[in-house]
Amino acid sequence: MSVPSKAERSLLSHEDHEIVAKTHHPSIYELSRDELHDLRKRLRDLRDRERTLVRQKIREIRGKVEERGGSFPGTAEHPAKRKQVFANALKRLNREFSRIRKIDARQALTDAAQRALAFRKAGEEILNRPTNTPTASKGAKAKPSKRSRSHVPGSQVGSVSQATKKAQAAKDKRAAAKA
Repeated sequence: MSVPSKAERSLLSHEDHEIVAKTHHPSIYELSRDELHDLRKRLRDLRDRERTLVRQKIREIRGKVEERGGSFPGTAEHPAKRKQVFANALKRLNREFSRIRKIDARQALTDAAQRALAFRKAGEEILNRPTNTPTASKGAKAKPSKRSRSHVPGSQVGSVSQATKKAQAAKDKRAAAKA
């Protein structure tokens, strides 16, 4: 769940809020790629620090460890909410990186297509190939079949089906004679 900007301001120190404010809508688009990388690293460090504080508080509540040190930072009252603020800021940064990568990829694809079109147009002017017309040639050599030839003489081809016809006619003749 996202945290409203006013709640962010109340949870964070002034320095932390300025870092997170750079990840919001209008100002995130003004940052260069290097600035975005630096901001991402800082936010990850801040989020990890808050995660450590959250885990420490949970362990203290469960009685696994004693309280940590003499003093926590002044903003350690709500480490889980602060961690959520930093995580949301990181999500915004990651979406911005994804948006920039998609724009770069689209531009690279457009450039490659324009270069290919230029090469093709240049090739049409320089190289006029002859039309591909069929011409006579020797072509592939036929291989002789390795199958054995049939041993049934032509005079016997169809004799089986003719014998069946004759047998059926005789059977029908006998049946008609009995009736």
